[in-house]
Amino acid sequence: MTDNDSVAVRRTAVERFLAVVERVGNALPHPATLFALMALAVVVASWLASLADLSVVHPKTGDTVAAANLLSLEGLHRIMNGLVRNFVEFAPLGTVLVALIGIGIAEHSGLMQAALRALLFVTPRMLLTPVTVFAGVMSNMASEIGYVLLVPLAGILFKAAGRHPILGMAAAFAGVSGGYSANLLLGTIDPLLAGLSQEAARIVDPNYVVSPAANYYLMVASTPLIMLLGWWVTEKIIAPRWPDQAVADGGNDQVEPLSEAERRGLRWAGVALVVLTAVILAGIVPEGGFLRRIGDGSVLHSPLLTGIVAVIFVTGLVLGVAYGVGAGTIRSDEDVIKGMSQQMSSLGGYIVLVFFAAQFVAFFNWTNLGLILAVNGAEALKASGLGTLPLLLMFILLTAVVNLGMGSASAKWALMAPVFVPMFMLLGISPEATQAAYRVGDSTTNIISPMMTYFVLIIAFMQRYEPKAGMGTIISTMLPYSIVFLIGWSLMFLGWYALEIPIGPGAPLYYKAPVAVPAG
Repeated sequence: MTDNDSVAVRRTAVERFLAVVERVGNALPHPATLFALMALAVVVASWLASLADLSVVHPKTGDTVAAANLLSLEGLHRIMNGLVRNFVEFAPLGTVLVALIGIGIAEHSGLMQAALRALLFVTPRMLLTPVTVFAGVMSNMASEIGYVLLVPLAGILFKAAGRHPILGMAAAFAGVSGGYSANLLLGTIDPLLAGLSQEAARIVDPNYVVSPAANYYLMVASTPLIMLLGWWVTEKIIAPRWPDQAVADGGNDQVEPLSEAERRGLRWAGVALVVLTAVILAGIVPEGGFLRRIGDGSVLHSPLLTGIVAVIFVTGLVLGVAYGVGAGTIRSDEDVIKGMSQQMSSLGGYIVLVFFAAQFVAFFNWTNLGLILAVNGAEALKASGLGTLPLLLMFILLTAVVNLGMGSASAKWALMAPVFVPMFMLLGISPEATQAAYRVGDSTTNIISPMMTYFVLIIAFMQRYEPKAGMGTIISTMLPYSIVFLIGWSLMFLGWYALEIPIGPGAPLYYKAPVAVPAG
């Protein structure tokens, strides 16, 4: 057997395995029904856990936290009173609806189609995949923009290039969510995690300080790693399952040149973008800029980043209208409202899905089962007696597993940091290194975790091109990324730690307790 034959056999075996995963997953009920059943299962599990008197000591407060029984009278009242609130306060719902109103105008006016066609003439087809993964990684600094904007755009872009749109969505989703802790710039999550790490570190050392840039060097180095791994997985494993479309369906050879009206519309949109960018820079660059946070002038916590959804909405509105007026596709306010309405009309299935997903997430959080899982996992690692590198690897793997049941990175770290940061400090591992290991494990399984808040949105996006796509489709498509990212990123982190390379400016790898100075 030749090397090529061996590769072909292995690839076929992988494809057969992923096909089985997809069939099994899609044999499950409709995703909305599945989330409803999972919510019901959590209610029953909470009753069983309460019967077993499952509880843990909260690592931060020292209080005993027991499993909450949702089948009790109190639990029933909480479910009834929280049903609507769970839905309307579900994090991605408002984000998606508001952002897509603005995007809908840009799409209805023809701006997105014209811009993508222009992009196809200047971007080599072979570089679409790495550029998409890289754009996904970089979008993390702006929080939700990657999920609500880049993933659907990648589908459109790949379709226009004659490739399967789900292939583009997978590459973008892998960068956005699987590469969540890789970036060339700091984002909103960095100061949030650093604050939690610092608070946990002060359990051992009351004066310890963790910088928001504590993992910056590792993040920067991880960016090309995730881009290359994502590129390889997309082309070698995922592409055979989602083959390129025929040229007649929209390949490069069939992309028509832009008309004069379209070029005029793009010029108008370009001018609008320059003006909008100038306004943003005027609000963020000067020390007292109007877009900085009031009080301390912070940029990381400024409305520009914390209110990125508003920026997406305004950008889509302004550029879409500018293009439409220039190209003649928008002639009145009725055309603008029509663009908004058309985008909303396509989200009926997503809204139903979100309703049940929101109940499941809320019920799971109420039961305290996630906290019990995290604390028990920490105790198991503590009792393992492993060396530093194996212990860090086990911590990464534990985080990856816990991430399947707890989607929020900050909420999960708020629970895990008070357990692991002090424990690892006593073993000589710095809080910064512990935080970095956590971020590796947390990122890699986002893309296969139903608890990740934007998971249901990705299903809805995929169903635009594959109406029968379900949870099995997305998990089987993203599982290779998750496995490869987990292996590659873990090896990089362990090698980084073993070689004692700094993970951030002023961030140590090891912790040494301060030496007490005798009085007098």
